[in-house]
Amino acid sequence: MWKCPKCGRAFKKQGQSHYCGKAPETIEEYIAAQPEEVQPYLTELRNALHAALPEAEERISWSMPTYWKTHHIIQFAGFKNHVGLYPGPEAVLEFSERLKEYRTNKGTIQLPYNKPVPAELIADIARWCYETEQAKTVLR
Repeated sequence: MWKCPKCGRAFKKQGQSHYCGKAPETIEEYIAAQPEEVQPYLTELRNALHAALPEAEERISWSMPTYWKTHHIIQFAGFKNHVGLYPGPEAVLEFSERLKEYRTNKGTIQLPYNKPVPAELIADIARWCYETEQAKTVLR
């Protein structure tokens, strides 16, 4: 077991990425709490989601930025080398051809910081999740 020296939480994996401290209350707070070098990437991703889902509410759920309108639509979280985008397993399957250059696992897509934000792909996935209500089954 590894214990985070900052917050004291225990994890199985040495150096496991996690959020220390009080959960952010807004997406702005979430992005501001991330390393400075990844903040522009997270802001660009947020802008792509907001453009695709202009009427969705932005909120924090499980300490992650979440887009919601009658149900959870999509979430994201920053990690050391990538952003985890959480559209649900059906979305990953639906967009599998367009996701070949990214690591995926069940309902997760890893977007590495060293590649440009795939804004059009993100927007298409977010709209699909909203229209099909796929994400609400994942986050219940």
